[in-house]
Amino acid sequence: MTTLVRGADTLTRDALTVLQPGFVGTTAPDWLLRRIGEGLSSVGLFGRNVVGPEQLAALTARLRAERDDVLVAIDEEGGDVTRLEVNEGSSFPGNYALGHVDDVELTRAVAHELGRRLAVCGIDLNWAPSADVNSNADNPVIGVRSFGADPELVARHTVAYVDGLQAAGVAACTKHFPGHGDTSVDSHDALPRIDVDAATLHARELRPFRAAVDAGTKAVMSAHILLPALDPEHPATLSPRILTGLLRRELGFDGLIVTDGMEMRAVAATYGIERGSVLAIAAGADAICVGGGLSDEDTVLRLRDALVTAVRTGELPEERLADAAERVRALAAWTQAHRARGAAPEPGAAPQEGTAPGAGAEVGLVAARRALTVTPGAAPFAPLTEAPYVASFTPVANFAVGDETPWGVAAELDRLLPGTRAGSYGTDATVDGVLTAAGERRVVAVVRDLHRHPWMSAVLDALLAARPDTVVVEMGLNESEPRGALHVATHGAARVCGRAAAEAITGR
Repeated sequence: MTTLVRGADTLTRDALTVLQPGFVGTTAPDWLLRRIGEGLSSVGLFGRNVVGPEQLAALTARLRAERDDVLVAIDEEGGDVTRLEVNEGSSFPGNYALGHVDDVELTRAVAHELGRRLAVCGIDLNWAPSADVNSNADNPVIGVRSFGADPELVARHTVAYVDGLQAAGVAACTKHFPGHGDTSVDSHDALPRIDVDAATLHARELRPFRAAVDAGTKAVMSAHILLPALDPEHPATLSPRILTGLLRRELGFDGLIVTDGMEMRAVAATYGIERGSVLAIAAGADAICVGGGLSDEDTVLRLRDALVTAVRTGELPEERLADAAERVRALAAWTQAHRARGAAPEPGAAPQEGTAPGAGAEVGLVAARRALTVTPGAAPFAPLTEAPYVASFTPVANFAVGDETPWGVAAELDRLLPGTRAGSYGTDATVDGVLTAAGERRVVAVVRDLHRHPWMSAVLDALLAARPDTVVVEMGLNESEPRGALHVATHGAARVCGRAAAEAITGR
């Protein structure tokens, strides 16, 4: 059966509608405003676009002055992955901390307050939460972004997060379908592969996504990962079996399917972003996320033209592109309706009935304090009363987290104990260097995913042998045995996690 392709203007608008590009700068460039006028329906924001709430609100207002139903998306997970507070660190602990507390009402309250702040700034689609089951503790890209390693725990907190975010009028985008937790490769760098049978995938990886779909998540983000038990040839983002067969038909998801960043090497290095985008839409995706690394007009035009050409040559069914564009418009209509109703309460408003005690502006700090695990060492520990030396052992940050956001406990300790000194150490760190810098001060050693970094463990053990009174703060996965005069596990590196740890160390 031959399908009549609609007019070029309509086809071009549909192609623009399914793109979610980024841009560089803190104001909207002219090219972006022009393309929004031509049909571009979504814009993705990253840390490079954010200075503060007032600037962000002005930016989103300018985008909507061009088109009032434009979808403005952001990658704001809270915790280690923050864009709203990229320059100072998040006011909310991430998923791992929330999963450790395991209070779904607290998770719902955190997500609602985060959603409220997003909505006030004009954001209406959040590429969160991560519903990945972090079953591989050596995972280099998920880690503390996951609620944990237990599928049931991850499922119930994913639902609470979706509920809280969407109650604030911000659409949730549950990711990374069908699950990025059991990988040892970062899909920003290469194509990860999960070699487990279909039964394991359904019982483990898919459990939180089924729950999120049942809870009404408005969007789902696909992962650039190969799962041979589901599709031995195509990564999930490009797989009709996974996106259309599994997510649409089997799980019954009727919302927006968004791809992970198409510039990521897991897809781009093999297929290229133009070919990858065509295959993703054909497979069942509705929106192409691009802009984490490619953020210019040329990228938008290349992807637009690739989609138009694919329809004209018959490679991409015109009905599939039209359906994808319509799903984007449907989500835009939902978010527009919530903005019109003023779904997000004003700053300082009372929390909704049924939210956790302490909900509201300070709920992130409440959650961070509850997430602490404090383990005393063999000798009695007295809280620090004099300014210490903070030695932060810093691994290379993955692309999702980035290295622009500060982390640690030094700033918070300096607030409580003025005069605190600090140093940052990498793979070339030596214990002598730390001891020389510390002098006579008490040492607070801050680590992140200690179990994954042999160099870090070696330096820390040597430091503890020389200075047994050292306090250890683990701000990543808490997989290593507690050590030090006091061991504080924060279950994440958000700013509020650092504050909670500093309070524990000083007895404040």
